Amino acid sequence: MLVKMSMSDLKTYINERCALVDAALHQFIPSADTSPATIHKAMRHSMFAGGKRLRPILCLAAAETCGGDLDSAMKAACAVECLHTYSLIHDDLPCMDNDDFRRGVPTCHKVFGDGIAVLAGDALQALAFELVARIPANGTYNAADYVLELAVTAGSRHLIGGQVMDLEGEGKKLPLEDLRYVHESKTAALLTSSIKLGGMSAGASRQQLKALHTFGWDTGLAFQIIDDILDVTQTSEKLGKSAGKDLATNKSTYPALLGLEGARQEADRLTAEAMKALDIFGTAADRLRQLAKHLFSRES
Repeated sequence: MLVKMSMSDLKTYINERCALVDAALHQFIPSADTSPATIHKAMRHSMFAGGKRLRPILCLAAAETCGGDLDSAMKAACAVECLHTYSLIHDDLPCMDNDDFRRGVPTCHKVFGDGIAVLAGDALQALAFELVARIPANGTYNAADYVLELAVTAGSRHLIGGQVMDLEGEGKKLPLEDLRYVHESKTAALLTSSIKLGGMSAGASRQQLKALHTFGWDTGLAFQIIDDILDVTQTSEKLGKSAGKDLATNKSTYPALLGLEGARQEADRLTAEAMKALDIFGTAADRLRQLAKHLFSRES
């Protein structure tokens, strides 16, 4: 049974976790005047451009669900945000999706040039692995487990593979199963690892980790479907990035293949499946349930 939580209560929770993650990221990322200053300014430009910190918040919530604490999970939370921000910097490049704005501000390459943007992304990816390698070992998981979890997600079978399929699918009408693969690889995989790393930092059992994987996978795919819907229904100002670009570039999306109502129904189905996966945790997973509902109903 989901404990009823008011919207203000959830907003307070999210804001508090965002502040904790931002404070930790400020410590982990070299200051803007650390030599060579340009690269650290570029890293910080994209990292502190107003991201929602969705993945680290889910990481911390998963740790709490499994009886862990914020201190043990914080390096994992910051690592997934570093990896996510690296992927955004590279996705926005002219040779990829060619976006001028991200999170409401000019993209990294628009401010610092393509070369520095590539290197800023590379540096954030390296920092992500440094952070997971420093997560304290517990009775169930150690540094090698954390690094392996993130490495598989970041590689050619998931994050990079999804981007390849996305590039190759431009201007084509992809079959639904191929589009699902792109969304699972680019979005669901990293969101799932964020949640699993939080659970692992708390010493989650294999059964608990399996449940977190299912929850993350379904939530991640639903999240991307909602993103596709918002690209059609919201303004650039609301989204903080270029709206309507998927339609303008004839890109395959869930709304394009299923229609808006069909896409919403699929996101709703996936969210329900994600909720079901959390049954083994009882009320301990209420924050995760609340966050999943929040992601489904968001408008930006």
